[in-house]
Amino acid sequence: MNQMVHVGDTLVDLTLSLGDRSGRRRNGDGDGDQPPPPPPSDQSDHDGDRADMNSLIQPLGRDLSINCLIRCSRSDYNTLASLNSSFRSFIQSAELYRLRRLAGVVEHWVYFSCHVLEWEAFDPIRRRWMHLPRMPANECFMCSDKESLAVGTELLVFGKEITAHVIWKYSILTNSWSTGMTMNSPRCLFGSASLGEIAILAGGCDSQGRVLSSAELYNSETGTWETLPNMNKPRKCARDNTEPLSCGEEYDLETRTWREIDNMFPGRNGTTEAPPLVAVVNNELYAADYAEKELRKYDKERISWHAIGRLPEQAVSLNGWGLAFRACGDQLIVIGGPRALGGGIIELNSWVPREGPPQWNLLARKRSGSFVYNCAVMGC
Repeated sequence: MNQMVHVGDTLVDLTLSLGDRSGRRRNGDGDGDQPPPPPPSDQSDHDGDRADMNSLIQPLGRDLSINCLIRCSRSDYNTLASLNSSFRSFIQSAELYRLRRLAGVVEHWVYFSCHVLEWEAFDPIRRRWMHLPRMPANECFMCSDKESLAVGTELLVFGKEITAHVIWKYSILTNSWSTGMTMNSPRCLFGSASLGEIAILAGGCDSQGRVLSSAELYNSETGTWETLPNMNKPRKCARDNTEPLSCGEEYDLETRTWREIDNMFPGRNGTTEAPPLVAVVNNELYAADYAEKELRKYDKERISWHAIGRLPEQAVSLNGWGLAFRACGDQLIVIGGPRALGGGIIELNSWVPREGPPQWNLLARKRSGSFVYNCAVMGC
């Protein structure tokens, strides 16, 4: 692999010999790659491992080596980790992704589940599929309502076991699932959003079915939960205790206050419909109208929605359930597909918002369960 990397006032020609493991590009129809588990720590290290552990790439020194690595694609990190133990230790550390964030280097990958307890990741730049390890959850968790959220280098899946709510955490650093963390006020069916290493979860209902107005902030770097001020209204799935809600709420991180906004979303016809499918790209709010199969944009000045075009043809849902609509960096992503007896097809379509109606780009298509249970986008 040869990369020209501009570091400060230095242009470095970085050449790494990776043999046949150099991440050949695969098309969107492939079955995907299985990310290898972290290599075991043993005494069979390469000769380069016995060199100065502070240098990574000997001729460059540690600082320039790190500046080169943070600009490499995440898809290459598994291969780079096999070069020596110094690369492996740094690539499996949270420090790498903290430095990427500080340098403004972010890649957005899509994580979704079309089969209970099974997750896949998709790299929209390389157009590569990757299978995550199967979630080691029990039957009660399988049957419970689940929410998902990507924050920092973690994928969080929220559900319920026999007696309590539970959170399963997948880490891209270890390629493994773990559990044990607990919110201050455990809940399900909440709204959430993430920004870098922090995420905010609001509303939902507790284990007794009470609809909540409380909110919490999760910091993935410290693994801590902070209780935030309550929203103005309790809400769950765009409803309060009994009625649909057309108003929304906006949280200001600086003033730590919630602002209610009227007419944020039209009322729905029935309780079986999915919550609104919304996403934010470049500070603009979009919604997927699954009933009319239209893409809508919110006008903040007029406080109203207007249709700007059609959703992809294969954006099939069951009253909005089973269809994913997400922001993925500077583009909108729609994930779904037609259901068929004995299987289905999943499609990933994207569009970078600009003037005019959306022109959807088919990123990938593969045979899979066509009902998307959960979906999250990780940017790191």
